[in-house]
Amino acid sequence: MALCLVTGATGYIGGRLVPELLAAGHEVRCMVRSAGRLRDLPWSAQAEVVEADATDAERTRRALDGVEVAYYLIHAMGASGRFAERDRLAARTFAASAAEAGVRRIVYLGGLTADEQLSPHLRSRAEVGDIFLRSAVPAVVLRAAVIIGSGSASFEMLRYLTERLPVMTTPRWVRSRTQPIAVRDVLRYLAAWAHVPGAVNRGFDIGGPDVLTYADMMQGYAAVAGLPPRWIIPVPLLSPRLSSLWVGLVTPVPANIARPLVESLRNEAVCREHEIARYVPCPAGGLVGFRRAVSLALMKIKEADVATRWSSASTPGAPSDPLPTDPDWAGGSLFVDERSLPVPASPEALWQVIEGIGGRNGWYSLPVAWKLRGLADRLLGGVGLRRGRRDPARMRVGDSIDFWRVEEVVPGRLLRLRAEMRLPGLAWLELGVLHRDGRTIYTQRAIFHPRGLLGHLYWRAISPFHGLIFGRMPVNVAAAAQRRERFSS
Repeated sequence: MALCLVTGATGYIGGRLVPELLAAGHEVRCMVRSAGRLRDLPWSAQAEVVEADATDAERTRRALDGVEVAYYLIHAMGASGRFAERDRLAARTFAASAAEAGVRRIVYLGGLTADEQLSPHLRSRAEVGDIFLRSAVPAVVLRAAVIIGSGSASFEMLRYLTERLPVMTTPRWVRSRTQPIAVRDVLRYLAAWAHVPGAVNRGFDIGGPDVLTYADMMQGYAAVAGLPPRWIIPVPLLSPRLSSLWVGLVTPVPANIARPLVESLRNEAVCREHEIARYVPCPAGGLVGFRRAVSLALMKIKEADVATRWSSASTPGAPSDPLPTDPDWAGGSLFVDERSLPVPASPEALWQVIEGIGGRNGWYSLPVAWKLRGLADRLLGGVGLRRGRRDPARMRVGDSIDFWRVEEVVPGRLLRLRAEMRLPGLAWLELGVLHRDGRTIYTQRAIFHPRGLLGHLYWRAISPFHGLIFGRMPVNVAAAAQRRERFSS
């Protein structure tokens, strides 16, 4: 059994690969930028966690000490600006650090591409794969197209486009052929390289048994989900940019993440070889077909058993600053809206309401105002409200809740959310439960740290609406706790 390092353990694939490796008996070390993001995961006590950025050579070298197999699951999906340069720097730093540490193998998951003009993101991922293949450490580069699994960005895009648009005009990329693969097959291929012997240094195309167009996938999804066939009318005028804005409005996937997905769909993505079977044989039942993968994903969603989502990873451009505690932040640089209310219900009932906030349960005040704020955020390129929740009843640190990120959970006592919406500053929302003198008290605190004059003007402009939004929340949360108490009794 090997000591495996997994980068990107807070992301969609990394968060699922770690338990696979642990179940196979391997030791696992996770390299993340914030260890707290893994604290509440069910496997966190079984894995070692180290904090490091892949561009930091010293910390990365220490993280790789004693590691035999290193999984590199980092990429700049949705990032803007000089993402390719950062990807290049991170890959070169990681490869050099792995060589110094004596790592036996690097495993990288990239994109499946044809020999044609690539989008900037696919070109960057191909370059990262080449960096590892040319490094001093033997590398295995797995190239996958659309990954079908509950919570993946590709699946969420497919799901919402198909469910919400019975008739749609679509760009030409819906006719491009691709070879989707089930997430469980991706994980099986990845995990297998922790024990495959030999110094293999090459790339492998990986895909499921079906070759389909995107239009085929939408019709296939509709059939599995019990929907009527979709009317799909291709038009030649929608550019990737316009397509991504359209996807951002219709699906939970924001435009800045949808764009690289859309751009990748312009290229044919069909496996040109299947030589990975020489090293990792197909299971007895064969690879999971597209419709079976969709069925499995929908079952996980229905059972609220989605282990990770595309939004598990940090949203590009979103703030990651922790709640400030330094006294220098005081003295007027923080704006606070603080409220509390006695609740005629048990602390347990109140906490259940707090832990279930957001998503389909809403925010317990002026739904129209929250929807308008979410729409405004999406128009500005933010995530909006459509990310929803991974689980309808339970939260863990690192979860995304609409346009918030769970920063802290103290069960039964405190929930702290950090805003990931577009703002001229940093914002947090704290909801808590106090049990004092036999009474249950709901506490609520909205905190805003403005950035420059625009941040101050923003807070002043929205202050009149706080009474309508934050003022109604305590009353409505208390009422929901009372209803829950009566129902449980």
